[in-house]
Amino acid sequence: MDDDVRERVETAAEESALYNALKHGSDAQVGAIMGPLMGQNPEFREYGDQVAGVVAPVVERVNGMDEDEQRDRLGEIAPGKLEELESEDGEKDDQPLPDLPNAEEYDEIRMRLAPNPNGPWHLGSARMPAVIGTYKEMYDGWMLCRFDDTDPETKRPDLSAYDAILDSLDYLGFEPDDVLRASDRLDVYYDHARELIELGGAYTCSCPQAEFSDLKNSGEACPHRDKDVETVREEFEAMVDGAHSSGEMVLRIKTDIDHKNPALRDFVGFRMIDTPHPREEASEYRCWPMLDFQSGIDDHLTGITHIIRGIDLQDSAKKQRFVYDYFGWDYPEVVHWGRVQIDEYDVPMSTSTIKELVETGELSGWDDPRAPTLASLRRRGIRGEAIVDAMVELGTSTSNVDLAMSAVYANNRDLVDDDTDRAFFVRDPVERPVRGGPAEGEPPVHPDHEERGRREIPVGDSVVVEPDDLPGAGERVWLKGYGCVRDTGDAFEFTDDDIGVVREGEVDVVHWAPADGPVCTLRTMDGDVTGVAEPGVRDYGVDSMLQFERVGFARLDAIPDDDEIVAYYAHA
Repeated sequence: MDDDVRERVETAAEESALYNALKHGSDAQVGAIMGPLMGQNPEFREYGDQVAGVVAPVVERVNGMDEDEQRDRLGEIAPGKLEELESEDGEKDDQPLPDLPNAEEYDEIRMRLAPNPNGPWHLGSARMPAVIGTYKEMYDGWMLCRFDDTDPETKRPDLSAYDAILDSLDYLGFEPDDVLRASDRLDVYYDHARELIELGGAYTCSCPQAEFSDLKNSGEACPHRDKDVETVREEFEAMVDGAHSSGEMVLRIKTDIDHKNPALRDFVGFRMIDTPHPREEASEYRCWPMLDFQSGIDDHLTGITHIIRGIDLQDSAKKQRFVYDYFGWDYPEVVHWGRVQIDEYDVPMSTSTIKELVETGELSGWDDPRAPTLASLRRRGIRGEAIVDAMVELGTSTSNVDLAMSAVYANNRDLVDDDTDRAFFVRDPVERPVRGGPAEGEPPVHPDHEERGRREIPVGDSVVVEPDDLPGAGERVWLKGYGCVRDTGDAFEFTDDDIGVVREGEVDVVHWAPADGPVCTLRTMDGDVTGVAEPGVRDYGVDSMLQFERVGFARLDAIPDDDEIVAYYAHA
């Protein structure tokens, strides 16, 4: 990053940190400002991990000011933000999301997640549970997880996805109050369709799809629209009994054939699908409700008060309102939001695409480090809380928003840094015998916690360092926790230099490992990196987090007794 970009990052970070500190009456947090910073300044994204390092000292400086100094400085660099802050009279300082519309009118806030179980969750899927789960906590409300699995053909359910999604929900830190599978509720939807038919709100239609589309677009009524109720009832029961094949008959919801939006004119409520549902319990059904009908019925029956959905689904609310009007029901409050886009990944954030890449072997699985999935982030050692906080920070704007992975990483760093021990991992190792000096090095377990003691790393006959850390013949380098050595070209000779040579900038500090240390493979988004780790890494258990010094945080994935260690890279 050049000086101009650095200056712009520092300016934007200072404004965000000042605003954040004053708004919440507490120290600003790097993780809390990284999301908005990267979302509002997409030009910073290419600098990825560098941005957090620039932001951190700015945040520290802001936190060192008293409130009056912070207010004066914000007024100096961003007077509009100060005015915005001062106009927020009475707003809760610690409220993570805006108030839900008309929340005060309800005895209990009831919301739902409605995942389609056609595969495990990708990263974008986390936004809905993050926000709804947070609203549940804000309002002490109720949350349903309803699997909308009534499309056994186009978005065919994956039997393993049901449990995988519930597991991901737990990983994010939330527990639903109830779990439903729509494919268990076909009789409920049939009963409401029958009632709608009796109300004159639905009719059976056997028009070819293209023919009906032409009629609809020209504002002409389908010739089946005025069938008598008894005929519609009989033909719908034939659909339920599976007497028709796919495409032969549908049940349409009667709306306004002159509606200005053709998509809302007599839309399909039920259709025939020949492909059996993969769940044995639902495999005999052939007459399936469309999502807008099924979801609308379930939202009413489960008492949902507030729905959050994409702005691209505005027509869904309009369709469902026709059904609600027939039944005399009040429609829930709706919050529409824009799409979330996520940087860093080359693999598209698409369930079908990821599934295809896994099936063809281009990805090793849903937890491949290159996959933009929750399973991948979990295996890398990213805590669910870090994802939730970054998603919540995006809010519920109707505009499309960008999530910078650096914000997730900054959140995770805040969560794990204090508890994570340090260790050495040398990539692409270059070996040098060591002459003279102590038999072992003793770097600290954690630089901020002297009480945790020091690691004892045997030197043995030789050590390894990374190629870029070789000082060159005749030059010195400081092996961290060991001391100063001079490179003779074929060996490291221990010298009598004290730490002063480091403080004065004469000698670089590098990490190292004994040449006979355990081989370790670090799995990253850019491929596997192999190297040598310090022996003490074997003393940790699977799932432990370590910070490989000068490399980054990693989760230990496999620690066999006599084979190479496998770790997954989290972030710098």
